[in-house]
This record gives sequence, C-alpha cells and structure tokens, in this order.
Amino acid sequence: MEEQQRRGNTLYLVVPCYNEEDILYHTAQVMQDKLDRLIEENKISIKSKVMFVNDGSSDSTWKIIEGLCKQNSFFSGISFSRNYGHQSAILAGMMAARMHADMVITIDADLQQDIEVLDEFISCYQSGCEIVYGVRNDRDTDGFFKKISANVFYGLMHLLGCKVMSNHADYRLLSKRALDALAEHKEVNLFLRGLIPTMGFQSDVVYFDVKKREAGQSKYTLKKMVALAVDGITSMSTRPIQIITILGFLVSLFSFIMIIYCIIDWFSGRNVPGYTTSLVVSLLMGGLTIFSLGIVGEYVGKIYLETKARPRYIVEFFIWKESSEQAEAIKEEIKY
Repeated sequence: MEEQQRRGNTLYLVVPCYNEEDILYHTAQVMQDKLDRLIEENKISIKSKVMFVNDGSSDSTWKIIEGLCKQNSFFSGISFSRNYGHQSAILAGMMAARMHADMVITIDADLQQDIEVLDEFISCYQSGCEIVYGVRNDRDTDGFFKKISANVFYGLMHLLGCKVMSNHADYRLLSKRALDALAEHKEVNLFLRGLIPTMGFQSDVVYFDVKKREAGQSKYTLKKMVALAVDGITSMSTRPIQIITILGFLVSLFSFIMIIYCIIDWFSGRNVPGYTTSLVVSLLMGGLTIFSLGIVGEYVGKIYLETKARPRYIVEFFIWKESSEQAEAIKEEIKY
C-alpha cells in the first residue's frame, strides 16, 4: 500500500482503431466496466480514461467515438487526418495521454488481448517497473501461415541483432517516466516493439491468453505485416548492410579465383566451352546485385524520410473533457 501511495495511479488505456465500427460499442463497454472495477478496488484513480485513436478509418468509427465521448467523459478521442498506420496511432495516443496519466497501457480494439490482466500490469508498475510487456502464452488462435510467419519474423529479428520480445505485440504499460523518454525519440520510421526495449528501464512481463475476435476482421493484412517487418529490420539493425559487405567480398574472392582458373586453362590450351558456367555465374551475380541494391535502397529511403522530418501523424480532431467527479478530485488535489 505504501508503494501504491508513492506512485501516481492515473491510468489511460490507449486504443488504436481502424474500421472498428462492428465491435467498438462492445469494446467501450468492456473497457469501462474493467476500469470501473479497478477504481472501486482503489487500484487506479478516478481520473483514469479510455483514449480511442482513429487511424483514418473509412467507416463510422470516428462517429461512434464522438458519440461515446459526448455521452461519457470517461472516454476521449483522437482522429488523424488520414491513415498513418498502427504504430503512429499508438504513439499519438501515448503522447497525448502522458500529459494527464501516470501510466498508459496500449491495447487493441478487438479485445483479443485479455483485458483482465490489467491488474497484473498495474501491480508490476506499483512494484517499480517503468515498462511492462504483455506476452501471449501461445499462438494457438493463429492460422498456420500467420504462426509460421511470426516465428520466422522473430527469429530473423533476433538473428539481425534487434532487441524484440518474442510473441509481444503492442500490449504494454509505460509509466510517465518511460513516456517522457520515448518522446525524445524523433525518428519518422516507427517500430515501437524494437524501440521501447532499447530505453533500458526496469521492466517485467505479463503473460496472457489470446481470445478469438468477437466481431469484424483483422486489419493486419499480409502487406502490412511485411511492411512492419521491413520497417523493424531497417529501423533497428544495420546488419543487412554488413551482410552485403561480407557477401560482396566473398563473391569478389570467388571471381578472382575463377579469373586465375580461366587464365591457367588458356595457357594450358584446354578448350572449355563454359556456357553453363557463364550462364550460372551471370545469373548469380545479377541476382545478388539487384538484391543488394534493393537492401541499400531501403536504407537510403529511410534516410530520405528522416532528413525530410515530416510529421509522423497529423491530428484533425481531439476530444478530452473532465467529468464532474474528476473535476472535484482535481480541486481537492489543488487545495492540498
């Protein structure tokens, strides 16, 4: 109890939303019920909120969020001017929430991430952790392709030296201290799963079971998953460039050996047709060259975007207001 009194306990749930009209009302009710129970148990402050971030949805998601915010000041909302992506939506919500919250938990709108483990997140925070990662127990709810691709992704990230936690998506808690440190990172190419572990604060892990999606469809298409993997690798590791350098050296060494071999054959008077060899070597060299240029091009493209320093997102609408209970609580705090 002394530890809980020492640390602030205002919690904001940040919920990125993209075309979630089918499930949003249900999600809002579940989240409000859960936070109400936490408030009753004195685990979080009455000033705690749910903050929805509309990532340029093309359906009625923002209208639903506006309605929820008007009906109940427990909810707040941010709407982008267009679709900027899941990572940007999470970051925008956290940056807005850090002005009011002591801790922020990011969670998906589809409720597949078990909201009942919020108690464990808060317990870790109150014990001194600045970052708490939500890690799924298994991938039984995933299809065969997604399960294999996820294992390949995490294995490749570890191989390339990226500090990512396996089976951790974006279900995590960050304290205000961690959020302030995250705000110092200005890169345009966001990969929060790799960026946050590099901050080095005291952290812990909470394990949870993934539930089946109650409505709607997953918005993470194959194209988006591949884009996230490329962003993660190129944002957090330069090892692909090092691999290209090593590969270039080995190919050059092989070419030099082949030149010596051909000169010896020429002096020996052996007539070697060499058609197949020439074709294979040409195809190999052409493929390696194009592949290497592609990898280098990815890094050059990232540098180009970073130097332009365009905003990572543009907020079109922001709804936030206090309830009468919150206003009274704030007045009491000001008195003392």
